[in-house]
Amino acid sequence: MRVMEAVNLQEITEGIRQSVKPVSILWQAPDSVAFVARGRPGRSEFHVDPSDEVMLMIKGDMHLHYLTPEGEEKVLLLREGEIMYCPAGTPHSPRFSPDAFVLVLERKRREGEDDRFRWYCANCKAPLYEAVRHVTDYNSDPVSRVYEEFYGSEQARTCRQCGHVTPRPETASPGTR
Repeated sequence: MRVMEAVNLQEITEGIRQSVKPVSILWQAPDSVAFVARGRPGRSEFHVDPSDEVMLMIKGDMHLHYLTPEGEEKVLLLREGEIMYCPAGTPHSPRFSPDAFVLVLERKRREGEDDRFRWYCANCKAPLYEAVRHVTDYNSDPVSRVYEEFYGSEQARTCRQCGHVTPRPETASPGTR
């Protein structure tokens, strides 16, 4: 039997606050993953996760933007101390400040399951860009990688429908899980 340990979330959030990395992986077990993330300025993409997610706001509040099956954008306000369930396949965009922290619990990806990160034009709502990744190691911080890819390309940020160019966020490290 594996030795069980408790995790001190206050110590974890303080460690993230002092780090350049916006995420701290608590565990990656064969069937589950848990991590704490701080908010990142400029988060605008919608993440489509192949598994269910549970999010608990440890500190601060989050505006969780999500798309309904009909494509309507809605916003759930998740306050400090509140928990929510996000069903697999729901496009969602967790937006919260860098001094706020969320605990995320989800199933580890199985063979053939991909995460999707989608951007839409702020001007006309047309699809802008989609990055598809098979995430096997959460320590690789896939959100930061796709943000670098998207914001590093003016072509990716330019709407083919209306010509609007999505500006880069003011900070160097924008996306969070």
